[in-house]
Amino acid sequence: MRTVAVVGASLAGLSAARSLRKQGYDGRLVVIGDELHRPYDRPPLSKEFLSGSLAEADLALEPDGEDLRVQWLLGVRAVGLDGPQRAVRLADGSEVRADGVVIATGAAARTLPGTDGLTGVHTLRTLDDARALRDELALGGRLVVIGGGFIGAEVASTAYALGLDVTVVEAAPTPLAGPLGETMGGIVSALHTDHGVRLLCGVGVKGLSGRSRVDAVLLEDGRSIPADIVVVGVGARPCVEWLAGSGIALADGVTCGADGRTSLAGVVAVGDCASWYDPRAGLHRRVEHWTGARERPDAAVTALLAGGAVEPGAPRPPYFWSDQYGVKIQFAGHAAGADSVTIEEGARDDHNVLAVYRRSGHPVAVLGMNQPRLFTRWRKQLAAAA
Repeated sequence: MRTVAVVGASLAGLSAARSLRKQGYDGRLVVIGDELHRPYDRPPLSKEFLSGSLAEADLALEPDGEDLRVQWLLGVRAVGLDGPQRAVRLADGSEVRADGVVIATGAAARTLPGTDGLTGVHTLRTLDDARALRDELALGGRLVVIGGGFIGAEVASTAYALGLDVTVVEAAPTPLAGPLGETMGGIVSALHTDHGVRLLCGVGVKGLSGRSRVDAVLLEDGRSIPADIVVVGVGARPCVEWLAGSGIALADGVTCGADGRTSLAGVVAVGDCASWYDPRAGLHRRVEHWTGARERPDAAVTALLAGGAVEPGAPRPPYFWSDQYGVKIQFAGHAAGADSVTIEEGARDDHNVLAVYRRSGHPVAVLGMNQPRLFTRWRKQLAAAA
């Protein structure tokens, strides 16, 4: 291959570039990103960066002296892919022709309809999002977080520590029931109420009120929650619109094999936009976690450089972590496949639980709350059994 184009300049794109060089690719390497920033670390955006305890320079993912011999095209969005020609069309009218393409365009925060132009309403996905939200949180006031997922929970925790009056609104009866299951989702989300943050569950949001600036969140049960700042944390959608018409298979993201190969030869996908096949579960699914964005590009690049001649291995069980109210939360595996979950160590009231999810008696996932050593041991067992 003479040219490889990596579309996406976040952790997954950077990891793909590193894997290409590590695996001996010596040709032209172009990385395209729609943000102006060089790759930066996203997990601190909702925590240390938002609180002001971490500087912007500390988010950089590239160490001093690293030279991947990359041609960076930043601040320009990919708007199309000519599949057979493997030509990436850019918003400025130019295009990049390549022999291999790595799709790493990530995901974008979902928004609430009808909130465009209303100040005080935020999503949190990018560095620019975090800058804007941090400036507003510094002023204090009443914050309403819509969505009790991990991003919403981390923002609530950070804002609480900054002294804001915080309310979390979650449409589902139990926050985090999707990734953690109802039992453990209830235990983890109880961190909000244990720290004096209001948690309203099982009620949807009808809309927001305010002329130019938001002043309240209107709930479907008729209640109105006063708000100076609103954070919408209702999930993310894969950024794959630009691939329409390319001939590449799309469903919930880019449909891939177990090694990131797509339906187009010479094109692989990694990161939040990629829906890899999981041979253990027998289905495709996207994994929106930092660890997946760092680890999976290795396999995808191997497949790209080998032209599919390498048999893919099974992806490692997904892993993610979160920090909320001083509690380290770690999770590995898939809770959805479990038929039981048991607390093996610790007490829920002490926020130091180690819980194991099992299917037909076999561990399929593990959750730790302030149990890093035990969790690491169980995580290794899960990976060994995979």
